[in-house]
Amino acid sequence: MRTKIKSTVTAHLLLALALLTAGCGGEEGGHHGAQARREARARQVAEAWDGSVAARTWRAGYHPMGEAVQPPAGGFHAGADTRAFTTQNFVLRGTLPAAGPAEGKVRWRSGAPPVLPLTGAREAYGSVARGGNDGPHLTVTGARQGVMTLATSRGPATVPAWLFTLEGYDTPLKRAAVAPSKLPPPPIGPQREVSTSELAPLAGPAEVAGDGRSVTVTAGHGTCDDGPAVHVLETGGSVVLSAFVTGVREGPCASVMLRQKVTVRLAGRLGDRVLLDAFTGRPVPYGEPNGASPSWRR
Repeated sequence: MRTKIKSTVTAHLLLALALLTAGCGGEEGGHHGAQARREARARQVAEAWDGSVAARTWRAGYHPMGEAVQPPAGGFHAGADTRAFTTQNFVLRGTLPAAGPAEGKVRWRSGAPPVLPLTGAREAYGSVARGGNDGPHLTVTGARQGVMTLATSRGPATVPAWLFTLEGYDTPLKRAAVAPSKLPPPPIGPQREVSTSELAPLAGPAEVAGDGRSVTVTAGHGTCDDGPAVHVLETGGSVVLSAFVTGVREGPCASVMLRQKVTVRLAGRLGDRVLLDAFTGRPVPYGEPNGASPSWRR
């Protein structure tokens, strides 16, 4: 799966710059030298995070790994409704609650539930309904407070949510109402500029399999190579993903950044281990329909 993208986050800009400046060159120091340096960087990132204050802060917080917006039970009735959801094309024909509680609790099977700020119904609706075009639309007739189950960095959690009533549906569309915890300052800085055949930042958010034994990420590459690859280093406290570009060829290259999904298998369940990007030295962002987890925007 390869598509052109326009990036608006730092990692994407770093990758685009690297591809334009180094993507058409050879691998400095040879394949084995690049591999050794890539593995050394992954170990440095793992050692910096394992047992760190940042890791403890991460595990104590709420960091969503799943979709913050969930369709009605059983999915949408027709393709037009699916397109409306994907394009965020909604119409409000009802009244939304003007106010609600300022804070809410995220609950796991064990551990103390953190108390975090909540978004209001109108703000939650605005984050879902950003379309406004003439195509198919979904009609919202009201909203009420409730909960939803969401995958997080600490496992499944019961999260406060706004439940939006949709015209023609018996069950609501759910939008998580609790604001994610702020990311802790990373204990290691980003990788200095290197060839993309050695190491590159990941180009998109992660998707963790239900059994926790595989992770799918989006990796970038250019037009003069054989595509991206992702290596994994696992420790007791972290899983470090190292993305790089394979088969780099010299010659004129179009100024285009492509992205491709890559799935990596893990030796053990991800569990509460921190999933890290070797290039940035930071946790890999998790996906929402229209961007990375809000944790990464704060």
